[in-house]
Amino acid sequence: MENIVLETDRRNRNGRTVMENISILAIESSCDETAAAVVRDGRTVLSNVISSQIDLHTLYGGVVPEIASRKHMEQINQVVEQALEKAGTSLADITAIAVTYGPGLVGALLVGVAHAKALAFASHKPLVGVHHIEGHICANYIDNPELEPPFGCLVVSGGHTHLVNVIDYGKYEILGRTRDDAAGEAFDKVARAVGLGYPGGPKIDKIAKEGNPDAIEFPRAKIDGARYDFSFSGLKSAVLNYINGCEMKKIKINQADVAASFQKAVVDVLVDHAMQAVDEFGFKKFAIAGGVASNSALRAAMIKASAEKGIAFNYPSPILCTDNAAMIGAAGYYDYIAGIRSGWDLNAVPNLKLGER
Repeated sequence: MENIVLETDRRNRNGRTVMENISILAIESSCDETAAAVVRDGRTVLSNVISSQIDLHTLYGGVVPEIASRKHMEQINQVVEQALEKAGTSLADITAIAVTYGPGLVGALLVGVAHAKALAFASHKPLVGVHHIEGHICANYIDNPELEPPFGCLVVSGGHTHLVNVIDYGKYEILGRTRDDAAGEAFDKVARAVGLGYPGGPKIDKIAKEGNPDAIEFPRAKIDGARYDFSFSGLKSAVLNYINGCEMKKIKINQADVAASFQKAVVDVLVDHAMQAVDEFGFKKFAIAGGVASNSALRAAMIKASAEKGIAFNYPSPILCTDNAAMIGAAGYYDYIAGIRSGWDLNAVPNLKLGER
């Protein structure tokens, strides 16, 4: 006899209506990770399977979109099957299917969207399209089960740098964003320039521990009339100019000092903007998200600054900072209980803005 799990409604301590016994099968394929997860009630991860392509793309010094799409096609079936198996469930017991549909690499996104649509159609399950950046924000709910909006959030990854006012579940106000390079993109480019290779973020974080962060004074950009926006292209250029100058003068470059000084310049700007927002908007809680949120220097600086302000600071575990499907399952749950459903015309939107549908 088939087991039937009934959805139930209740109110949490803040008076919000929540639904229980909701199992979301989530799929993420926006860049170079093919991922699937099963998440219950937005915060309990039953499985989180990730097939990474980092070793493959390292050969090319960065993500090659065509290769990424092809690998997603090769991996997605088995990744989804593994997620269901590790969760000890079947598609029949899943409440809804959530999938990242933007932003990201269009070919990569299409693989995940097409697979999710096929599964939802065949199993007669609701389909929920999820915003990738919203997923990163919602990763905080998994490791911080007491966290609820409102709070401020700094989303820092290879493709995005956003300062966000999380007003409520699914309701966001972008306070600032990068005008050029994302912070993670700057990490990758600087790592390549100093000979560390790809991926740049973890490599710079590691070698910076051996260097002096005050050895080289790199610029901290401020943008007139947009106090919360970011710009990292000037910093990147300053590092490249420093390296070129050393090479012309036959001066040996100290990789650790360059990495530490560059990292400090990035972290200083990120923390400064975040704490300005805390003062102006009166945030009592703050969070970070995205791949760069696993950077040890950024975490340490945010912990210190938040303690000085007397606010609660939240961050996901490293595995939930990088692209994964558990975060999409968390975001998908809150979209699902809000009544959001996607049609069979759901398509990849590579430049999707946060808050758009």
